[in-house]
Amino acid sequence: MIYRIFSRCLTIMLLLISFVASAQQQNTETGPVNELFRSNGKIYVIVGILVIIFLGIVLFLVNLDRKIKKLEDRER
Repeated sequence: MIYRIFSRCLTIMLLLISFVASAQQQNTETGPVNELFRSNGKIYVIVGILVIIFLGIVLFLVNLDRKIKKLEDRER
């Protein structure tokens, strides 16, 4: 019951956030920062670092989930 309410609220919030974000969209293709990163090829370094951080977070959560499952099994 609570899961359904939570999932519906989350869905509505995400739809509203995407709607507001699309209303606030600006043209960022020609900004000076983007031109600097693209001209030197540094945009790929930034994307690579973000991918590494994201993978680190995912691996941490998977490891944490395994540890929690082991503790739950030990309690039973």
